[in-house]
Amino acid sequence: MSDSSPLPPARLRPEAELARDALATPLLSRAVRLARWAGPATRVGAGGELVEEQLPAAALELGLGADADGAADASEAWRVAVDTGLVEIVDEEGTVAAGEDLAVVASGSPQDILALWLGALDTALADASIPDLDDLVDVLEETGEVDFSQLDWDPDAEAEFLEGVLGNLYLLTVTEGGAGAGPVPLPALAASMIVPDDMGEPTDDVLEQVSDAMLKLDDQFRLLVPVGLVEYQPVDDALMAEIGEGEGGSEPDAFDDSDVTRYGMVRLTPLGLYGVRARMTDAGLDAPVVGDLADKGADTLLDGTSSFPQAAAQAEIEQWLARRQPLVAARELLAAARGADAGAPLRRLRCQQALSLVGGEAEPALREVLDDAELGGLARVWLAEHGASDVPAPPESLIFWLTVDTIAAQLALEGNSDELQGLVEGLAAQHRGFFAAAWKVDHPATADVLEAMGRLHPDKKVAKEARKAAFKARSAQGG
Repeated sequence: MSDSSPLPPARLRPEAELARDALATPLLSRAVRLARWAGPATRVGAGGELVEEQLPAAALELGLGADADGAADASEAWRVAVDTGLVEIVDEEGTVAAGEDLAVVASGSPQDILALWLGALDTALADASIPDLDDLVDVLEETGEVDFSQLDWDPDAEAEFLEGVLGNLYLLTVTEGGAGAGPVPLPALAASMIVPDDMGEPTDDVLEQVSDAMLKLDDQFRLLVPVGLVEYQPVDDALMAEIGEGEGGSEPDAFDDSDVTRYGMVRLTPLGLYGVRARMTDAGLDAPVVGDLADKGADTLLDGTSSFPQAAAQAEIEQWLARRQPLVAARELLAAARGADAGAPLRRLRCQQALSLVGGEAEPALREVLDDAELGGLARVWLAEHGASDVPAPPESLIFWLTVDTIAAQLALEGNSDELQGLVEGLAAQHRGFFAAAWKVDHPATADVLEAMGRLHPDKKVAKEARKAAFKARSAQGG
């Protein structure tokens, strides 16, 4: 995930709802139960871990099996209880007592509970970055100590890789047209970390790296399900066997999409979306949330939503309008939409989007700007759409100005999109002599718009007319 590009805003559920989800996650709920179960007779080792003799009782308390898996789950839950302050080690002998944060579970605010869950998430992510314990045991038996170089394991690199994967999953979740709330195929997620953006057909070596990354992520996501970060459908066991058999021989085709669900499917839960965003902001990244601009001025709203996807901008604007009277909001939006700077056309487009959500109470504000050179066109459009009477017909110059302004905004928002190409073709077809008049439009973006029309129009003759008009406009503007 690039740190330079602004992230689309996330739509988070209310904190009270997320806090309830956090308390219901297997890992945190088990940690809470063990914290309440622990007492003066509970003993821990030098690292704060439950001594082995007490693991069966802890597993029983949690309703887990009296086997190695039950003991492992109980041990992990205890580690979370210690790491989050639900229990405290009170002396050098390993005596434990309830921690101050245990009271948060019953009487804390949603923010307090989510802070506890984020602590549990830290522990789970750290565990997920550790290599298979069997490998550790093998190295210990051979050398008597753990040498990370023999494991081909770099703790910092492993943690960074997992953070990168979660960052990409977050981006796919919040990007319009991306995964949204739907699951992401594991091969696609692994490839997003391995395959260079400018690579056409992946090489065999790159495909092998993707398969290795898939196997690693399969293990890691299984470990992250109990903390509530993700919902995960693991890689099909039969496919795992195929990949294992492929080692040293031909690599199975990891990109056969005949049944992509066999290769693992993962999605962030609403709680996971909250958690990954929290980690991003802690790392200094700007990860906006829908609603951040609700208490800001209209100028901040229009500028802030300029880079938002359409649906996110709509949601942000709706929250902003909900806090204001329609007429007051309309006047504030119109004032903020003025300007001749490069960002002004897109501000006016967002202003139109916002005004489309305002009822007839806003009509006086729109009538007040009918004679405004920059706002008169959009005011007439709004009044006509709302069935207002006595709307003066726009002069031809205003029609052309509004057309240039609209195309400039679409260029800033979408670039050379198919939709914009359709708009350009329609304009040229409906208005004979369009370019002969358009180059004279007194708009800062006239030349840029005409040049774009020349690029976008598929008819060479029309495109040539647009380029000539752009040249005239630039000459007239002194450029």
